[in-house]
Amino acid sequence: MRILFDQGTPLPLRAYLKGHIVDTVYERGWSQLTNGALLVEAAKSFDLFITTDQQLSYQQNLATSKISVLVLMTTSWPRIKEHTAQVVGAIDQILPGEYREIRFP
Repeated sequence: MRILFDQGTPLPLRAYLKGHIVDTVYERGWSQLTNGALLVEAAKSFDLFITTDQQLSYQQNLATSKISVLVLMTTSWPRIKEHTAQVVGAIDQILPGEYREIRFP
């Protein structure tokens, strides 16, 4: 699966996503794109967009999007690291075009 990390997504998570191709918004040179334009561009080359932007679902009409969106409800790498199995499981189960949030205790 081709995965795109948004700017707030902790980069160390990349190491836990073996078997997937992971790029970042920064690496692609898309840092200046607005969320709408970013999702349109990402959908051309990626299967999944991982973000920590909790407002994304309110700002964008995701119903017609072909890219899956996974929202990590924190930017804290120590909290996410404790639950990498949950993140990997969500990635393995996410359907095309699905929107999903993961909350961390």
